[in-house]
Amino acid sequence: MEDKNLYEKARARVTEIKEFYSHLISYIIVNAILIFINLMFSPGYLWFLWVTIGWGIGIVIHFVNVFGFGKEWEERKIQEFIEREKRKQQEKQ
Repeated sequence: MEDKNLYEKARARVTEIKEFYSHLISYIIVNAILIFINLMFSPGYLWFLWVTIGWGIGIVIHFVNVFGFGKEWEERKIQEFIEREKRKQQEKQ
């Protein structure tokens, strides 16, 4: 039963990572096309920057959730603080 649970967690994690990379690839391709269109047809006003910056913020948030400060990070930090407190209590005894 434990192995199946670990497998499901690992599978969910791989799916999260795969979705992030798909999001990143879409961002790069679409923004490259928008830059090309903008520079070809209206180079006087760089409107593609609004899309690139807005979507870029979304990419950064997605990255942080997947690789940075997501649920797993929270759990690791909680465990780290618990272990630290246990050590402090043992040192006092």
